[in-house]
Amino acid sequence: MRYRIIHTLLFITISFGAYSQQKVTLSGTITIKTSTETINGASIFIPEAKVSTITNAYGFYSITLPKGDYTIVISCIGFDNIREHISLTENTRKDFSMLEKSKTLDEVVIKYNNSASNIQKPEMSVNKLSIATIKKMPAVMGEVDILKAILQLPGVSNAQEGSTGFNVRGGSVDGNLILLDEAVVYNTSHLFGFFSVFNADVIKDLKLYKGGIPANFGGRTSSVLDIYQKEGNNKEYHITGGIGAVSSRLLAEGPIVKDKSSFVVAGRASYAHLFMKLADNANAVSFYDLNAKLNYKINNNNRLFLSGYFGMDKMDFSNFFKNNYSNSFFNLRWNHIFSDKFFSNASVIYSKYDYGLKIKFAGLDWESDIRNYNLKYNFNHHLSDKLVLNYGVNSIYYQFNPGTIKPMDATSPVNASQIEKKYAWENALYISAEQKLTDKLSLNYGLRYSHFQRLGAQNVNNYAKNQAVSFNPELQIYEEGTPASITHYKKNEKIIDFGNLEPRLAVSYAINDDQSIKASYNRMSQYIHLISNTASVSPLDIWAPSDQYLKPEILDQVALGYFRNFRNGKYSLETEAFYKKIKNKADYIDGAELIAHKAIEQVLLNGEARAYGLEVMLKKNTGKLTGWLSYTLSKAEQRTPGRTAEEPGINNGEWYRANYDKTHNLSLTAAYQLTKKWSFGGIFTYQTGKAATYPIGKYQYQGITIANYGERNINSLPAYHHLDVSATYIPKPDSKKKWKGEWVFSIYNVYNRSNAASMMFEQNRETGLSEAKKVSIFGIIPGVTYNFKF
Repeated sequence: MRYRIIHTLLFITISFGAYSQQKVTLSGTITIKTSTETINGASIFIPEAKVSTITNAYGFYSITLPKGDYTIVISCIGFDNIREHISLTENTRKDFSMLEKSKTLDEVVIKYNNSASNIQKPEMSVNKLSIATIKKMPAVMGEVDILKAILQLPGVSNAQEGSTGFNVRGGSVDGNLILLDEAVVYNTSHLFGFFSVFNADVIKDLKLYKGGIPANFGGRTSSVLDIYQKEGNNKEYHITGGIGAVSSRLLAEGPIVKDKSSFVVAGRASYAHLFMKLADNANAVSFYDLNAKLNYKINNNNRLFLSGYFGMDKMDFSNFFKNNYSNSFFNLRWNHIFSDKFFSNASVIYSKYDYGLKIKFAGLDWESDIRNYNLKYNFNHHLSDKLVLNYGVNSIYYQFNPGTIKPMDATSPVNASQIEKKYAWENALYISAEQKLTDKLSLNYGLRYSHFQRLGAQNVNNYAKNQAVSFNPELQIYEEGTPASITHYKKNEKIIDFGNLEPRLAVSYAINDDQSIKASYNRMSQYIHLISNTASVSPLDIWAPSDQYLKPEILDQVALGYFRNFRNGKYSLETEAFYKKIKNKADYIDGAELIAHKAIEQVLLNGEARAYGLEVMLKKNTGKLTGWLSYTLSKAEQRTPGRTAEEPGINNGEWYRANYDKTHNLSLTAAYQLTKKWSFGGIFTYQTGKAATYPIGKYQYQGITIANYGERNINSLPAYHHLDVSATYIPKPDSKKKWKGEWVFSIYNVYNRSNAASMMFEQNRETGLSEAKKVSIFGIIPGVTYNFKF
């Protein structure tokens, strides 16, 4: 029945486009002239027909018109416009190369949906950031950072200073689908979240979807961050790099066979741990990463790409613990153009995330990892100038290692053991259509069917009443359940499966060329979960698949927005209101222990979550001074009621603040070009303090003072705010020499704000009174970096 629905949708949408066969099609690829790097999001506009389109993620475009003479106008931020007359008498393949703009004082630096076509496009809750924009933002320790840029957008926040990842519209970190060249990245942070794993030198472009998520994306319930790496210059060799106080980086790119194949390789490494040793500091933190990509143009219709990434963090707090984690992936992609209207992309991907923790006082050496083998096959079908189809399949095979436990040395009390590995298979079939019904009304609608299977080999616990968590009515607390029996499943034998239909709909109504109203709805399913009850500097990362106890999360989200451009796009305004609700949100019982737990279902209950809010973004897009002001007013809550009338649930079954709830989130981002030599940037951020649970009393037990905690997350940490600034100096901006250099001076946290990462409660040894201490990680941090290119 589900597949029949999808087939029906395909038939209906194809029938809408049948008339396009009476017309001719202009198609091709748009690239950068100096490197032949493809351009994503370039706008192609035909004034005579008043029709437009944009290039896809691989630079391909297709537009269908009646036979005749036309003017084609191609534009993209950071490039000189192309204007050319063309006579169309038959289907025509025509590629274009765009020339990058030279820097001037009036350069357009930040420019989002400021054309009439984008105002009318049925795309909302999406933020696009160009690398040109990101590189104008203040550089932390002299290095620009993609995640820092994302955190300045409305609806996006971090849990706290020193935390990893980011939160979108009140969603959890594991609800973000983060893709680098289509491969899943499970941890986005280096050095306590101070740097991201994304080296800006090698990044081509990115999109953040907060809602209205297209049907080709799935598997998460919060957002999609879609990032692509550069393909490499296939005309000339270039070296780009930077030398900073904490880390340095180097990128090399060039042709393998000129105009046919190219490579790009980039690496970064930190060396702060070396200075710590010189200062006789036994603690050490460091990271390194490596990006690489090769591409080969077989012919005009076929192109191959091979890309990869590897990055690792190492933290050694000499008297307490060691923590290592790493991301890695490889992706082999094939782009194929079937015809002037039909484009495909096939990818075979391997991705892995490792996490290791050594706790010295416990003598524990613990490792976990998640691996996936991913196959994607996607098709773009341009049926007419008013209808474009996107459809395909996606299949992912997962391997989960919840924990390999070893003793650290011969004196350790820990016995070596292996928590049973878990296996799963997630498949999806999707189709979506972008359709322009009238000059004012446009739709994007689609359907995704996802199917998830837990597979053996594994021994699965069975519990009385199918409840892995038991309730003690005398103590009024939840406790770990005791298995009643165990069922053994053979290799690849189905343990349990889930299937979900995920409809998507977005609509745009253009009031005029500069104003529109948009609305969207999407349902999404999440089958894998990050088991973590902390956002500390060394988070506990265990990924687990859905099963009969840990249910898949199901999201329903609606959004309504108003968008407007002012003064020919010099200023723009975006406002959106959203509401989202999630079923089967996992919650931890009080006192849950996660490290090396062999039956994680015994400390988890299924509840629900909701978030709602208002986002506002006001941008200045042109001139010497550019930037934006973003503000979010929102609420994120969670509830886990009792399973029976006798059970209280978590927090007495009432709604309580989620760990990542931030009522107010304000960000002001500015870039100022003073002269050709000097430019400046600044970011001010203010956020309501994250939710916390403080003790409300204490009691003595066998001579030990024990804190008594009240309702969950009823308290808040102090407000989080800081100011970052940077200055960039280019000694010879008009130099014709191949060597280009610049100095970047930065100050993180200018006024030395001690933002609370957490609060510690202890007894004062002198007075005997209880006291609270704020734990802060970063104070003021100056930095300087020399960047170069030749």
